[in-house]
Amino acid sequence: MLVMKNVSLSYPGVGKSALDVLADINLEVETGKFVSLIGPSGCGKSTICNLVAGVEVPVQGEIILEGRSIKGLPGQVGYMPQRDLLLPWRTLLDNVALGSDIRREDKRKSRETARHWLNRFGLDKFADHYPHQLSGGMRQRGALLRTFLFGQNTLILDEPFGALDALTRREMQEWLLDVWSQSRPTVVFITHDIEEAILLSDEVVVLSHSPARILDKITVPFSRPRSQDILLSDEAIEIKRRLLDLLNGKIRA
Repeated sequence: MLVMKNVSLSYPGVGKSALDVLADINLEVETGKFVSLIGPSGCGKSTICNLVAGVEVPVQGEIILEGRSIKGLPGQVGYMPQRDLLLPWRTLLDNVALGSDIRREDKRKSRETARHWLNRFGLDKFADHYPHQLSGGMRQRGALLRTFLFGQNTLILDEPFGALDALTRREMQEWLLDVWSQSRPTVVFITHDIEEAILLSDEVVVLSHSPARILDKITVPFSRPRSQDILLSDEAIEIKRRLLDLLNGKIRA
């Protein structure tokens, strides 16, 4: 289980003032669950990612993974930021296998594993291509596979589909559901897309304007596997309406 307990963060401001970013965040993500965070732009969603990834340290509170503190400890989770950040001098195959190389694992076996996954999700023909030779969707797929194969059971995905067109984004959502179902890692997923959050998640956490606090946590009741069709159901529309009302301040949690 991933736990954020009474986590707050502020940055030094001009003079004696400070910029408060997060205010007393309490969040529990059960092992193997897919949880999405939504909220207004600039509210601190990416900051939460950075804290869990150990890139930043909170001024208050604890971050606990599987019973031990990971506050300020990078490398404890798989982390994919908004950009794919594929290394331009490595082929797609070598990018996907980066985690194995860092851990100094057997290169032949790691490449076999990477090729298996590339083949599983339709990228095997592009294994020897470099990032500049790939479409945006292919690069995002490669970056996600790299994150999944990095060897961590907890993944932080910060708006991985935000820069994609609507059709590619829909394909990537279905692809992510398929990949995630293979091993069921714990996922914290940042998105601005309410329908995306409903489609992918077991739970949607709604954040307020900065300094961010948790307004509500909405359980998504649909069984898995899922398809885009669930978004047309009355139940999904009602969840979407509640999420929009929370974000627009029409209802209080």
